Amino acid sequence: MTEIKQFEIPLLTAEDIECRVQSISKSKSGKVGATLLLYKDARVDMRILDQVFGANNWQRTHELINGNLFCNIDIWDDTKKAWIRKQDVGVESNTEKEKGQASDAFKRAGFNVGIGRELYTAPFIYVELEENEYYTEKQGQKEIYKCYPSTKFNVGTVAYNDRREIVELTIVDRKGNVRYSMGKKTKETTPQAQAKQPQQQDKLTCPLCGGPMTDAEKQYSARAYGQEACRVCQKNIFTAKEK
Repeated sequence: MTEIKQFEIPLLTAEDIECRVQSISKSKSGKVGATLLLYKDARVDMRILDQVFGANNWQRTHELINGNLFCNIDIWDDTKKAWIRKQDVGVESNTEKEKGQASDAFKRAGFNVGIGRELYTAPFIYVELEENEYYTEKQGQKEIYKCYPSTKFNVGTVAYNDRREIVELTIVDRKGNVRYSMGKKTKETTPQAQAKQPQQQDKLTCPLCGGPMTDAEKQYSARAYGQEACRVCQKNIFTAKEK
Protein backbone atom coordinates (compact mmCIF):
# COMPACT_ATOMS: atom_id res chain seq x y z
CA MET A 1 0.00 0.00 0.00
CA THR A 2 1.48 3.31 -1.05
CA GLU A 3 0.80 6.79 0.32
CA ILE A 4 3.05 9.27 -1.43
CA LYS A 5 2.98 11.71 1.48
CA GLN A 6 4.64 9.13 3.76
CA PHE A 7 7.76 8.86 1.64
CA GLU A 8 10.80 11.09 1.38
CA ILE A 9 13.08 10.88 -1.63
CA PRO A 10 16.63 10.09 -0.42
CA LEU A 11 19.44 12.45 -1.27
CA LEU A 12 21.91 11.22 -3.88
CA THR A 13 25.12 9.70 -2.56
CA ALA A 14 28.54 10.23 -4.10
CA GLU A 15 28.15 6.88 -5.89
CA ASP A 16 24.87 8.05 -7.46
CA ILE A 17 26.38 11.17 -9.03
CA GLU A 18 28.50 11.17 -12.18
CA CYS A 19 30.73 13.86 -13.70
CA ARG A 20 30.81 15.02 -17.30
CA VAL A 21 33.23 17.45 -18.93
CA GLN A 22 31.15 20.34 -20.25
CA SER A 23 33.92 22.45 -21.78
CA ILE A 24 37.70 22.87 -21.88
CA SER A 25 39.52 26.17 -22.19
CA LYS A 26 42.93 27.77 -21.79
CA SER A 27 43.28 30.64 -19.36
CA LYS A 28 45.35 33.79 -19.85
CA SER A 29 47.95 32.28 -17.54
CA GLY A 30 48.37 29.42 -20.03
CA LYS A 31 46.76 26.70 -17.89
CA VAL A 32 44.18 24.40 -19.46
CA GLY A 33 41.15 23.48 -17.40
CA ALA A 34 37.79 21.74 -17.66
CA THR A 35 34.36 22.75 -16.44
CA LEU A 36 32.48 19.77 -15.01
CA LEU A 37 28.77 19.06 -14.70
CA LEU A 38 27.15 16.71 -12.18
CA TYR A 39 24.39 14.40 -13.40
CA LYS A 40 22.53 11.20 -12.54
CA ASP A 41 22.10 8.03 -14.54
CA ALA A 42 18.58 6.80 -15.41
CA ARG A 43 19.27 3.63 -13.42
CA VAL A 44 19.53 5.78 -10.29
CA ASP A 45 15.98 7.03 -10.89
CA MET A 46 14.69 3.47 -11.38
CA ARG A 47 16.40 2.20 -8.24
CA ILE A 48 15.13 5.05 -6.06
CA LEU A 49 11.59 4.73 -7.42
CA ASP A 50 11.70 1.00 -6.58
CA GLN A 51 13.22 1.70 -3.17
CA VAL A 52 10.80 4.44 -2.12
CA PHE A 53 7.50 3.47 -3.74
CA GLY A 54 7.92 -0.20 -4.60
CA ALA A 55 8.56 -1.77 -7.99
CA ASN A 56 4.84 -2.29 -8.66
CA ASN A 57 3.68 1.14 -7.53
CA TRP A 58 5.10 3.29 -10.30
CA GLN A 59 5.07 3.18 -14.08
CA ARG A 60 6.78 4.94 -16.96
CA THR A 61 5.27 5.91 -20.31
CA HIS A 62 6.33 8.15 -23.21
CA GLU A 63 4.27 10.29 -25.56
CA LEU A 64 4.84 12.75 -28.38
CA ILE A 65 3.46 16.24 -27.84
CA ASN A 66 3.92 18.73 -30.69
CA GLY A 67 6.76 16.59 -32.01
CA ASN A 68 8.59 16.48 -28.69
CA LEU A 69 9.11 13.28 -26.66
CA PHE A 70 7.76 13.50 -23.10
CA CYS A 71 8.10 10.98 -20.27
CA ASN A 72 5.39 10.35 -17.70
CA ILE A 73 6.17 8.88 -14.29
CA ASP A 74 2.96 7.75 -12.61
CA ILE A 75 3.03 6.87 -8.90
CA TRP A 76 0.14 5.09 -7.20
CA ASP A 77 -1.41 6.97 -4.27
CA ASP A 78 -3.36 4.41 -2.27
CA THR A 79 -5.19 7.08 -0.27
CA LYS A 80 -6.58 8.82 -3.34
CA LYS A 81 -6.82 5.53 -5.29
CA ALA A 82 -5.26 7.31 -8.24
CA TRP A 83 -2.05 7.59 -10.23
CA ILE A 84 -0.14 10.82 -9.58
CA ARG A 85 1.73 11.93 -12.70
CA LYS A 86 5.00 13.84 -13.13
CA GLN A 87 5.96 14.76 -16.69
CA ASP A 88 8.85 16.38 -18.56
CA VAL A 89 10.37 16.60 -22.02
CA GLY A 90 13.75 15.26 -23.16
CA VAL A 91 16.47 16.51 -25.49
CA GLU A 92 18.34 14.46 -28.06
CA SER A 93 21.63 12.76 -27.22
CA ASN A 94 24.80 13.28 -29.24
CA THR A 95 25.11 9.50 -29.68
CA GLU A 96 21.80 7.64 -29.76
CA LYS A 97 19.09 10.10 -30.80
CA GLU A 98 15.83 8.37 -29.79
CA LYS A 99 17.18 6.37 -26.86
CA GLY A 100 19.02 9.41 -25.52
CA GLN A 101 15.92 11.59 -25.77
CA ALA A 102 13.77 8.99 -23.97
CA SER A 103 16.35 8.57 -21.21
CA ASP A 104 16.73 12.32 -20.79
CA ALA A 105 12.95 12.78 -20.56
CA PHE A 106 12.80 10.06 -17.88
CA LYS A 107 15.57 11.66 -15.80
CA ARG A 108 13.92 15.08 -16.10
CA ALA A 109 10.60 13.61 -14.99
CA GLY A 110 12.53 12.06 -12.09
CA PHE A 111 13.64 15.56 -11.07
CA ASN A 112 9.96 16.48 -10.85
CA VAL A 113 9.40 13.55 -8.49
CA GLY A 114 12.28 14.93 -6.42
CA ILE A 115 15.07 12.54 -7.42
CA GLY A 116 18.38 14.40 -7.67
CA ARG A 117 16.86 17.86 -7.41
CA GLU A 118 19.77 18.75 -5.12
CA LEU A 119 22.07 18.70 -8.17
CA TYR A 120 20.62 22.08 -9.12
CA THR A 121 22.51 23.51 -6.11
CA ALA A 122 25.90 22.26 -7.35
CA PRO A 123 28.67 24.89 -7.49
CA PHE A 124 30.66 25.90 -10.55
CA ILE A 125 33.29 23.17 -10.88
CA TYR A 126 36.58 23.95 -12.61
CA VAL A 127 39.50 21.50 -12.67
CA GLU A 128 42.97 22.31 -13.98
CA LEU A 129 44.09 19.55 -16.35
CA GLU A 130 47.43 17.78 -16.49
CA GLU A 131 49.21 17.61 -19.86
CA ASN A 132 48.42 13.91 -20.23
CA GLU A 133 44.69 14.52 -19.74
CA TYR A 134 43.98 16.58 -22.87
CA TYR A 135 45.02 17.10 -26.47
CA THR A 136 44.47 19.76 -29.13
CA GLU A 137 42.90 19.74 -32.58
CA LYS A 138 42.99 22.33 -35.32
CA GLN A 139 39.63 23.53 -36.62
CA GLY A 140 40.37 26.17 -39.20
CA GLN A 141 42.38 28.86 -37.44
CA LYS A 142 41.22 27.74 -34.01
CA GLU A 143 42.93 25.34 -31.61
CA ILE A 144 40.36 23.14 -29.86
CA TYR A 145 41.08 21.39 -26.57
CA LYS A 146 39.64 17.93 -25.88
CA CYS A 147 39.98 15.38 -23.08
CA TYR A 148 41.35 11.92 -23.70
CA PRO A 149 38.77 9.12 -23.19
CA SER A 150 40.83 7.95 -20.20
CA THR A 151 40.38 11.30 -18.43
CA LYS A 152 37.68 10.59 -15.86
CA PHE A 153 36.46 12.41 -12.78
CA ASN A 154 34.18 11.17 -10.00
CA VAL A 155 32.48 12.59 -6.94
CA GLY A 156 34.60 11.72 -3.92
CA THR A 157 32.34 13.08 -1.19
CA VAL A 158 29.15 15.11 -1.02
CA ALA A 159 27.19 16.53 1.91
CA TYR A 160 23.97 18.51 2.24
CA ASN A 161 22.31 20.93 4.65
CA ASP A 162 18.77 20.67 6.00
CA ARG A 163 17.50 22.47 2.89
CA ARG A 164 18.86 19.62 0.76
CA GLU A 165 21.52 21.90 -0.75
CA ILE A 166 25.07 20.79 -1.52
CA VAL A 167 27.41 22.29 1.09
CA GLU A 168 30.45 20.03 0.73
CA LEU A 169 31.84 18.46 -2.45
CA THR A 170 35.09 16.88 -3.60
CA ILE A 171 35.94 15.67 -7.09
CA VAL A 172 38.63 13.03 -7.59
CA ASP A 173 40.41 11.71 -10.67
CA ARG A 174 40.71 8.05 -11.65
CA LYS A 175 43.70 7.65 -9.29
CA GLY A 176 41.72 8.96 -6.32
CA ASN A 177 43.55 12.29 -6.15
CA VAL A 178 41.37 15.21 -5.01
CA ARG A 179 41.18 17.70 -7.87
CA TYR A 180 38.40 19.96 -6.63
CA SER A 181 37.02 20.84 -3.22
CA MET A 182 33.94 22.95 -2.63
CA GLY A 183 34.77 26.47 -3.75
CA LYS A 184 38.48 25.95 -4.48
CA LYS A 185 40.95 23.90 -6.49
CA THR A 186 43.24 21.58 -4.57
CA LYS A 187 46.56 19.93 -5.24
CA GLU A 188 46.86 16.18 -5.59
CA THR A 189 46.56 14.22 -2.38
CA THR A 190 49.96 13.26 -0.98
CA PRO A 191 50.70 10.29 1.29
CA GLN A 192 51.61 12.77 4.05
CA ALA A 193 48.27 14.56 3.73
CA GLN A 194 46.40 11.25 3.73
CA ALA A 195 48.21 10.21 6.92
CA LYS A 196 46.91 13.33 8.69
CA GLN A 197 43.29 12.54 7.82
CA PRO A 198 41.31 10.82 10.60
CA GLN A 199 40.81 7.14 9.95
CA GLN A 200 37.25 5.86 9.95
CA GLN A 201 36.63 2.82 12.10
CA ASP A 202 34.44 -0.23 11.65
CA LYS A 203 34.04 0.14 7.89
CA LEU A 204 31.77 -2.37 6.19
CA THR A 205 33.19 -4.23 3.20
CA CYS A 206 31.23 -5.36 0.15
CA PRO A 207 31.50 -9.17 -0.13
CA LEU A 208 31.37 -8.94 -3.96
CA CYS A 209 34.04 -6.37 -4.81
CA GLY A 210 35.79 -5.83 -1.48
CA GLY A 211 35.10 -2.09 -1.58
CA PRO A 212 33.51 0.05 1.15
CA MET A 213 29.81 -0.37 1.90
CA THR A 214 27.48 1.64 4.13
CA ASP A 215 25.00 0.05 6.52
CA ALA A 216 22.11 1.54 4.52
CA GLU A 217 23.45 -0.05 1.32
CA LYS A 218 23.85 -3.37 3.11
CA GLN A 219 20.28 -3.38 4.43
CA TYR A 220 18.67 -2.22 1.17
CA SER A 221 20.62 -4.71 -0.95
CA ALA A 222 19.63 -7.56 1.34
CA ARG A 223 15.95 -6.62 1.00
CA ALA A 224 15.98 -5.87 -2.73
CA TYR A 225 18.39 -8.49 -4.08
CA GLY A 226 18.68 -11.10 -1.31
CA GLN A 227 22.41 -10.43 -0.83
CA GLU A 228 24.64 -7.76 0.65
CA ALA A 229 26.32 -5.45 -1.86
CA CYS A 230 27.64 -1.91 -2.16
CA ARG A 231 25.94 0.69 -4.37
CA VAL A 232 28.18 -0.04 -7.37
CA CYS A 233 27.58 -3.80 -7.19
CA GLN A 234 23.83 -3.18 -6.76
CA LYS A 235 23.90 -1.40 -10.13
CA ASN A 236 25.64 -4.41 -11.67
CA ILE A 237 23.08 -6.79 -10.16
CA PHE A 238 20.22 -4.61 -11.42
CA THR A 239 21.74 -4.42 -14.91
CA ALA A 240 22.22 -8.19 -15.03
CA LYS A 241 18.57 -8.76 -14.08
CA GLU A 242 17.40 -6.37 -16.81
CA LYS A 243 19.21 -8.33 -19.55
